[in-house]
Amino acid sequence: MPYTKLEESRIIEMAWEDRTPFEAIESQFGLNESAVIAVMRSQLQQGSFKRWRKRVTGRQTKHGAMRSPDVSRGYCPTQYKFKSSKNSKARR
Repeated sequence: MPYTKLEESRIIEMAWEDRTPFEAIESQFGLNESAVIAVMRSQLQQGSFKRWRKRVTGRQTKHGAMRSPDVSRGYCPTQYKFKSSKNSKARR
């Protein structure tokens, strides 16, 4: 399924975030862990991809099954940067 540049950027951002599990990406975009890995491999430079893979491999916060049951969300409610156009600094 093709994604817009904004969606693709968000997938990459979520994949880099330490506390966003692969399951959150799957529920929002329909991409399982191996599909996210394929996106990251195709969109990142080789060194960046290797650094990302090393970082997320075995990380408890990236894998829902390894997370503490006390954590029921994949992100902080204040973490998203999208704002409505009337609040945008570009319109000033």
